[in-house]
Amino acid sequence: MIETPPPNRREITDDESRVASRSWWDLDADEYQSEHGRFLGDLDFVWCPEGLREADAGLLGEVKGKRVLELGAGAAAGARWLDAQGADVVAMDLSAGMLRHARAGAERSGVRVPLLQADALALPFADSVFDIVCTAFGAIPFVADSGAAMREVARVLRPGGTWAFSITHPMRWIFWDEPDETGLIARNSYFDRTPYVEIGDDGVPTYVEQHRTLGDRIRELVAAGFVLRDLVEPEWPADHDQVWGQWSPLRGRLFPGTAIFVADLPAPPPAATRH
Repeated sequence: MIETPPPNRREITDDESRVASRSWWDLDADEYQSEHGRFLGDLDFVWCPEGLREADAGLLGEVKGKRVLELGAGAAAGARWLDAQGADVVAMDLSAGMLRHARAGAERSGVRVPLLQADALALPFADSVFDIVCTAFGAIPFVADSGAAMREVARVLRPGGTWAFSITHPMRWIFWDEPDETGLIARNSYFDRTPYVEIGDDGVPTYVEQHRTLGDRIRELVAAGFVLRDLVEPEWPADHDQVWGQWSPLRGRLFPGTAIFVADLPAPPPAATRH
């Protein structure tokens, strides 16, 4: 018996993912910033819809004087916050629409960081040039080969560097993306890695999101040479009543909506000296 894949699930290539993501975020940038810009701020680093801020969590450690790359930076509020803390930051995104909002945020805040349009699977940097690479929901959920993205991050990090990224918590893929009671019923297999794909009238993918299990993510990190230092599952704050897409107080108080991975690229041991 041949099983029929669930609606909006199909295999997709890296090229299809790249084209769909660039087009989607270019077209959606204005609406996204209109809906979420106030929550994210112009000069703040917010990890997730639960509202966990880097200023409070300190997941990146001391950033002053560090060379930092923010992947999937969107409007680059996080990059500007890092700059204000004394870091030397580059903000990168695939979407020109999002980078347009990054320029607008720089005008409003008076804080400017270098902006770069590029692909997370082909980072336009030399080896070992950053101390920290980070992203809040950027890049990793949208590329078909996220293991390759992890290897690219490892390539541009200096030994001893930190890689931190937040994604939708993998267990959320069990449920429909609804903030109300209908989003509390388990309907999908956690182990089904078939991408979620929306298709336009012309048959071309317009939106793509990838699912990997927690174990998959850890194996990707390990295969790229990282050591996992922390896995943060932010709890829903008691006074937080804002609904953000599928994130809501109802669901957030029952199960996690975000997973934040913090990993280090070990420095090689010192070379033995001969006596």
